[in-house]
Amino acid sequence: MSIILDARTATDHFPGIGRYVVNLSQALTEIAPDLGLTLLYDPSAAATRLILPDLPRIACSISPFSIQQQWSVPGILRRARARLYHSPYYLMPYLPGVPSLVTFYDLIPLFYPEYFTATQRLMYRLAHILALRTARVILTISQATKSDLVRAFHVDPQRVHVTPLAADATFAPRSAAQIAAARSKYALPEQYVLYLGINKPHKNLPRLVEAWRLSNINFQVSNIKLVIAGQWDERYPEARRLATELGLDQIVFAGPVEETDLPALYSGATLFVFPSLYEGFGLPVLEAMACGAPVICSNTSSLPEVAGDAALTVNPRDATGIANAITRVLDDAGLRDGLCAKSLARAAQFSWARTACATMQVYREIAR
Repeated sequence: MSIILDARTATDHFPGIGRYVVNLSQALTEIAPDLGLTLLYDPSAAATRLILPDLPRIACSISPFSIQQQWSVPGILRRARARLYHSPYYLMPYLPGVPSLVTFYDLIPLFYPEYFTATQRLMYRLAHILALRTARVILTISQATKSDLVRAFHVDPQRVHVTPLAADATFAPRSAAQIAAARSKYALPEQYVLYLGINKPHKNLPRLVEAWRLSNINFQVSNIKLVIAGQWDERYPEARRLATELGLDQIVFAGPVEETDLPALYSGATLFVFPSLYEGFGLPVLEAMACGAPVICSNTSSLPEVAGDAALTVNPRDATGIANAITRVLDDAGLRDGLCAKSLARAAQFSWARTACATMQVYREIAR
């Protein structure tokens, strides 16, 4: 079919989108080796941790942020005689010259505008309008994102197809020895409650800190620590500052974690808590479930859709409710065991092969 999948975002600058591109292209190769898939890639990103599959490639060192892509990428597509162009990012060529589709993940700047400048919001909206006008078909990673897109931009729902994500195959329960090694590496106690993700405002970490304080009041957790791990953006120090003000020395700000250590950290967690205000999908929830961790997550945006009935869901704006859920799980071994079993069963319902099959159907629909 001569399909060009734009893989220029498979870099460390786009960790989430990059993983989507890598996993999708790998799964498409496995389920449909005769699909005719070619990757548009940036050779200057060779040092990235994301490894693209062995597929035909076309080099393009022009960034998605550069206006130059508006004429350079269509030229590449024309010379490659592409029948279809798939952009995994809304900053794309808006006159590609071939039928195209685009993937959307979330609409955070529109639903939480207070976290962005007026210029950022204007450029974000304009780029989305252009991408939506360009694409023949639109993919979203959740039904929640589809609903948001339809509501915010009045898109015809028939143009939008939902192709959910999945956890990487590396996310699976780890042995006691692997868990102990990871705990030792990051100086973690035997029992810990884990949050994994960046500290941007919509992740709601100050409220998690407050909930942990209330949990300590409700339940004696002196031998359990709250571990907040992931990339730390110094622009948002509120959670760390609040923990210091409240004197909560039972909170560990672990910082960035190596990808290879994530499965063991998830597997060793007594509980995984994810109180985000808004997620396009919420992949950490699914990763934790794939490793057999009991999960508490928010009851907003896409998270109930991902977690199903396998997690306890809470109002992310209610610190007392989050604290009560944490206390309940820590205090009830039977409940924890039940949630662990549900986590594994729920995670098994998602796979990149299913994502690839749904995506391939859209490719063929456009080609017809």
